[in-house]
Order: sequence, then C-alpha cells, then structure tokens
Amino acid sequence: MSWIDSGKVLEGGIVPDVAPLLNRWRGLVVAAPLLLMVFSPLSARAIDESPALAGKSALFSASPRGAAALPLLIEQLLHEQEEAGDGSDRLAVASSDAAVVRLLYYERGYRPLWTSRARMAELIAAVGASSEHGLAPADFAIDALRQAAAAGGDDPAFIVRRDLLFTDALVRLARQLHYGKVNPNSLYSTWSFSPVPGAPERAQMLGALLEAASLQNALTALAPQDEAYRALQKALSRLSALAAGGGWASVPAGPTIRPGERGPRVRALRARLQAEGWMAAAVPVVAGADGTRYDKALVAGVERFQSAHGLSADGVVGSATLATLNVSAAERAAQVRVNLERQRWVARDMVADRLLVDITGFNAELRLDGATVWSSKVVVGRPARATPVLLDEVQHLVLNPKWVVPPTILKQDVIPGVIGNAGYLQKHRLRVVDRSGQAVAAAQVDWNGVARTGFPYRVVQESGAGGALGQVKFSLSNGYAIYLHDTPSRAQFGKPLRALSSGCVRLEKPRDLALLLLGDPDRWSKDTLDAAIATGRTQTLSVGRYVPVMLLYRTAVADPTGLVSFRADIYNQDGPVLALLDRQPRP
Repeated sequence: MSWIDSGKVLEGGIVPDVAPLLNRWRGLVVAAPLLLMVFSPLSARAIDESPALAGKSALFSASPRGAAALPLLIEQLLHEQEEAGDGSDRLAVASSDAAVVRLLYYERGYRPLWTSRARMAELIAAVGASSEHGLAPADFAIDALRQAAAAGGDDPAFIVRRDLLFTDALVRLARQLHYGKVNPNSLYSTWSFSPVPGAPERAQMLGALLEAASLQNALTALAPQDEAYRALQKALSRLSALAAGGGWASVPAGPTIRPGERGPRVRALRARLQAEGWMAAAVPVVAGADGTRYDKALVAGVERFQSAHGLSADGVVGSATLATLNVSAAERAAQVRVNLERQRWVARDMVADRLLVDITGFNAELRLDGATVWSSKVVVGRPARATPVLLDEVQHLVLNPKWVVPPTILKQDVIPGVIGNAGYLQKHRLRVVDRSGQAVAAAQVDWNGVARTGFPYRVVQESGAGGALGQVKFSLSNGYAIYLHDTPSRAQFGKPLRALSSGCVRLEKPRDLALLLLGDPDRWSKDTLDAAIATGRTQTLSVGRYVPVMLLYRTAVADPTGLVSFRADIYNQDGPVLALLDRQPRP
C-alpha cells in the first residue's frame, strides 16, 4: 500500500533541501500582494509542464524521503501560479479562492491534504450533490476528480496534481454553498449585506472542514439551514424531475376560459394544474363527465394558482393567467435555482429580529425573537424607479413628516411638471424654499434654465394626512433617499401588482409597526400615538429596539411541501443572475 492510501498525513519535518526555499518565500505567502492573486483551476497540462515538476518523477520515488519532498513541489507550483498572473490579477479581492488555497497549504507546511481515498470519495459525493442546491457539479471538475481518484501510482507530479485538483474543488464548493457562486456586488451598486470574508477567515473555515469527522456532512451544513431554503430545494428536485420527463403540456391559446364552460382546453387546464400539484391528480369529476367541464374543483385549483402567482384570484383564465400557466417546468426550475442563490447571499444576515420587505411579493413582515408579530401589504418602486435590494436599519420614526422632494423626482417629475403647468406646485401642495428654509416665489425661479444653471433650492411638501408620506415615516440609514412610510393613496393596496412608487416602500399598516418599533408600551399605546399624530406637529422619535431592515428581491418562494409561489420578475433581475450561475469557470 502506498502512503496515499493510508489515510495519514505525512509526519515529521520537511526535508532539509526544502527548508531554504520555504524560508525564502514564507514572507511572500502571507503578504498582502499574494492574497490579491487569482488562482485559476489547474489543468493537468499546466502542472505537467511546470518547471517545478519537470523531471521529478525519476528523482522522487514512493520512499519516505521522496514523499516528504512533495511539499517542495506544491509550494513551487503555487508560486509559479502566482507569478503567472497578469496585472489585472492584482486587482482581485483578497478573499479570492487563490489566496485561500495558498493559505491552506502554507499553514500546513505545504503537505498534501488528500491522503485518503475515502476523503476523496466524500468530496466527490458532495460535488455531485451540489446540483441539489442549484449548482453545477461540472464547475468543480467532477469528471477530473473521479478520474484522479480512480487512478493509482506514486508519481510525484500526479500526486501533486491530484492534491491541488481536490483542494481547488473543495475551496470553490465551500464558497458557493456558503456565500453563493455569483458576486452580488457585480449586480447591485447598492449591495450592503455581509461581504464574503477575507482569505484568513475562509482558510480557517476550510481547515475545520478538513478536520471534520464527515466532510460531506460538514459541506452540507455550509448551505442555509432554514426552512425556506430547504423548501426551495424540494421544489427544485420536483421541478427538475418534471422537466426531465418532458414537463407539463401547455394550455392551448384561445379566448378567456370561464367557470361552467366546456371544451378540450378545460381538460388541458385540469391536466396542467394536476401536473404541478395545484390539484390532486385523483380529484374526481362529476360521474359520467370527461373532465372537459370547468367545475368547482377546477375553479378552486385555478384560484389557488392565481393567488400564489400574484394574479387576481377570480378563477377566470385570461391572458395573464394563461401566460403564467404556460411557463415550462425547465424555466421554473431555473427560476428556483436563481432564488436558492439569492438566499445564499443573505443567509448570514437572517437574524431572529428582522423587518423584511419582500419586493416582488408586495409584502412586509416584522419578526421578533423568530416569530412574526406584524405583516402588511406594501407598494414598491415601479420598474423605472426600482426599490433597491438593501440591508439597513430604522434610525428613527417621524410623525407628521414633511417631504423634501428627492433629486430624481425633482428632476424627472416636478421641474417638467411646473414647466408644463403653472399650477403644478399648488396642486401637489409643494413650495420652494432656499437653503435657510425661507419661501421662494415660484415665479422667481428660472425653471427652464435649471438644466443649465442647476437648482439651488429645495421643494418641500408640508405635513398632513394628504401628504406624500402620510402620517408616519420610518427613516433608514442608506444614502439613496429610500425609506418606509405611510401613504394617503390607500386604494393602491387593493391591486395585485403594486410596483407603483418612486422607489420608497409604502406601508398599509404603519401605525402598528410604529408601536412595535417604539417598544415602550407604557408611554406609547395606540391611543397616545393617535393623539400625537392628531396634533399635526412633526415629531422625531427614537426606536426602542434595533431591528435590521432587509429589502429582498425574490421571485420564487416555496411552502414546506415544495409547492412554489412564483412572482413576476418586475425588474428583470432573474436573467443576469441565471447567466452568471450558468457561466462556466475558466478552463
């Protein structure tokens, strides 16, 4: 049996001729420039042609001394990979996989990490199971891992190549399971959630993985462990199986289908809902019927489908419902993959106390100590003024808030409005003030010249029930003028699609949320809050409980059975995430 089959890491020090080289490069290994390198996956050819490995097969054998020389080869090869990087590599983030790989080996004296075939088999199994998370086993070179694990021999070049291949796969798999494959900073300029830790923290995490009793279990535990994530995994498994089997048949195009009607399209509608689970396959039809009648059971199934997909639950299959029904199983599986990735991005910030705004679900909920204590319909930004994905916090509450018109609305709405209608400001209860707060007559402003000279004033709206912010505002800390607030436009909450604002989040039930965040029932009750608002006076109040605010974009949410509520991709953000998820790593 060779030493690589024994399952034991080599003991003892590195052979004397390796020590000078280690000392020479040790400072570089831990220096910041080294941590900024990019480590591309190593190909067999690159390693075979490496000067560090050239001619070493004859020089080193399977003897203890030959095996002990492997650290020298590993260090030399990693150093060559570092020097091979071009100037752009030096701009890579310090948490790159390359830095983690080098730190892992440096902290272990460059000894091989994969000395047990059983350990290799565990990693291969974990890579294969990555598809259960919507990831691609091919991203981790699963075929190469299998071939390398099956091959034998004591050739030093092969042993080093295999060790680095497995380490590279481990580092990338752990990152994708724990933090996601896609870097959200590349998609969102406003991204403020917890960043991926630096190389030292990640190397420490990988070291713990290598020492775990079960590597496969330890890797599985890196993925989010909440029920929402597991429900999406169930949905992915079911939808992938459906897609592999040909998916579901579409409902043919035609006029609106209404309850009580008959025809072959009704039969197709029934089969479509049963295929995805919105109706039990065994639901009987009236005795002697052939399933072509749009009966009560089918109406109930359609209404459940409509409600879960953000449509008007009226049981009428019009164009919007038909289009939603005819999205394929493969497309739905891809949508679930995108949302599994989104959950990996934010899982570390999902604390027990949180105020979560579900942008595409048009809903918000407050959880305290892990239990939902408040929920509300919301109105979010329209596609041209999308509500950003953010991690923030409520800094304070404002009763009877004044509204200072933000720059975007000023430029795109107010100034053109005034130019086109001299009564615009009066109609919207707006007035112009200078930097000291003194009123400025609108006639004195050169509205047409603003684009050339700039706008040296502010436009404000006084507080009041009819004001744009209603009677309660929840100020956040971001620099984008995004906050949560009341609204006088109550009819908007009755619409199924509520992407209607200029970016801020309008709340249907702001006063109940205010009482919970004030957190002082002895001082603030419903009556005292109502009385304070009734004075009409603007007041700023401190919150009594710190609660993170999460504005999330989710287009698929599953229940514990794996049945999914798919939302409209109102801001067209699924496509870019899916493209990056499917992008193959550099060869």
